[in-house]
Amino acid sequence: MLSKKVILYFILITGGIITLAPFVWMLSASFMYDGHANVYPPRFIPDIFTLTQYEVLFQRLDIGKNFINSLFLSITVTAVSLFFNSMAGFAFAKYRFKGKNKLFNLLLSSMIIPAQVTMLPLFLMLKSVGLINTYMAVIIPGMANIFGIFLIRQYVLSIPDSLIESAKIDGASDFRIYRSIILPLAMPILVTLAIFTFMGTWNDFLWPLIALTDNSMYTMPVALANLMGEHSKDPELMMAGSVVTIIPVIIVFLALQKYYIKGIMMGSVKG
Repeated sequence: MLSKKVILYFILITGGIITLAPFVWMLSASFMYDGHANVYPPRFIPDIFTLTQYEVLFQRLDIGKNFINSLFLSITVTAVSLFFNSMAGFAFAKYRFKGKNKLFNLLLSSMIIPAQVTMLPLFLMLKSVGLINTYMAVIIPGMANIFGIFLIRQYVLSIPDSLIESAKIDGASDFRIYRSIILPLAMPILVTLAIFTFMGTWNDFLWPLIALTDNSMYTMPVALANLMGEHSKDPELMMAGSVVTIIPVIIVFLALQKYYIKGIMMGSVKG
């Protein structure tokens, strides 16, 4: 019995080390001087710690504006997406209207279509109304998504109908029910969706690359890709850019981790 535990812990620890090793090296290399990361075996502790790479990023390359762009778009898309997805999920879960099930099944079936297939028509539609190379070109496609509607619908189905009926008897409007009953009770799944949306928007590379043509409007992933193209022989600088890129999503996930787990577990109870 003891030997099985030892083997299990050994496997888990080994897997954890293998998984974390690239991230540890990335963080370490970002504090190295130029050329110090191009050694074998790789160094996991810098000989001398320096902030030179970060100074180059934020002062000479002015990557701070790209960081602000990503932060603004991620927060905005997350807030707007939560509003529309939660209302749609509430409607599909608790209201009866003609063709509801057929419409919902049609929406679900569209999830099998790769996002890349819709990028060209979406680009042409936004171009026709003059929104290309504006922040709205990134915000509008993220206003609602089928996965978010499905996730919230599954969770709201577990909320007792008696609460809604009681609120209607007391004269509450549909929006009051949504605001005062549904949103507070659905907070775990809303936080879960917020994490998904924020991380997805922050890490999105292809659509911002297509929709934004001005360098000053680029998001962090696009700016990092340009950095790798221009400074491919400067791994220390690229690692510093990677560290700056992943810090926000790590902070968001760690801060909201308990709500994320609770939302995933409770959202799968009733379907």
